[in-house]
Amino acid sequence: MMYQRALAGYKKGLGADHPLTLNTISNLGTVYRNQGRLKQAEKMYQQALAHYEKQLGESHLLTLDTIRNLGTVYRDQGKLQEAEMMSQRALAGYGRGLGPSHPSTLSAINNLGTVYRDQGKLQQAEMMYQRALAGYEKGLGPSHPSTLNAINNLGTIYGDQGTLQQAEMMYQRALAGYEKELGPSHPSTLNAVSNLGTVYRNHGKLQQAEMMYQRALAGYERALGLEHTSTLDTVNNLGNLYANLGRLEEAKTMYQRALRGYEKALGQEAVKTFLPALNTAENLAVLLKSTDQPQEAEKLYMYTLGGVTAVFGSSSKRYHDIVKALDTLRKSTEHSTT
Repeated sequence: MMYQRALAGYKKGLGADHPLTLNTISNLGTVYRNQGRLKQAEKMYQQALAHYEKQLGESHLLTLDTIRNLGTVYRDQGKLQEAEMMSQRALAGYGRGLGPSHPSTLSAINNLGTVYRDQGKLQQAEMMYQRALAGYEKGLGPSHPSTLNAINNLGTIYGDQGTLQQAEMMYQRALAGYEKELGPSHPSTLNAVSNLGTVYRNHGKLQQAEMMYQRALAGYERALGLEHTSTLDTVNNLGNLYANLGRLEEAKTMYQRALRGYEKALGQEAVKTFLPALNTAENLAVLLKSTDQPQEAEKLYMYTLGGVTAVFGSSSKRYHDIVKALDTLRKSTEHSTT
């Protein structure tokens, strides 16, 4: 509300192209992103970027900061090609203007690694994260939050690659650092808690995993609200854990809560290509299939397939895995009715 009032005042008194107006537009985009209102955030960043490019040029730091922020919002919405383009553009600009070791350059490297991870390009993602970590440790020290973010991200990649001991080590290191530097309730701390829960789940340490997920969920609800995407990601993680434990009704409740929340936070269109929402929809489809609810499961598989096609394309492994699951579901349904 304060930024909206300030923006209206700056536009009226100073004009749409004044630096204070543009700064407020960009700040409002960040507020919207933190609230999970990603379409509004995208609109603000695009508006600010158009004016910055016109007034300051493509290489100005404010332009590059807005390109970076826009790339992050694209990634949050599952628009990964756009996110990759923006991240590469920001990295190239920061590297030329500030040098390869500047924190803004390292942040852009880290962001590009995250886009690669979402695209399934795990080796490229790992290279980016290691490059960022080396730069942060040298320039900012081992306890700086940016260093800890890179450690946390490396843990995520190791988990994706199935090297769970390395992942657990990275997450524990990141969590200890976050708790010391930022406190136990900071979103970065909670993210590390949730990630450690996932490693415990994958290790079969299910009680420890539940404790971590519940701790993260309670913290996110207090800090960010019930419908923030980070809160909903943890709700989905709890659903996965309950499914592993055979607590299927609790799992179903968690998945349905997450799906409703994602749609409310993002809108009916953006949610269709938002990867966490697609993951939750597929998780619920698998659960419904296992509990002999084939019609509901098929609807969710089809929904997921549409989003995966838009994000990854019909030649991707994810696409073919869902098609295979759909075929298996339909054959089993036909067999049961004959």
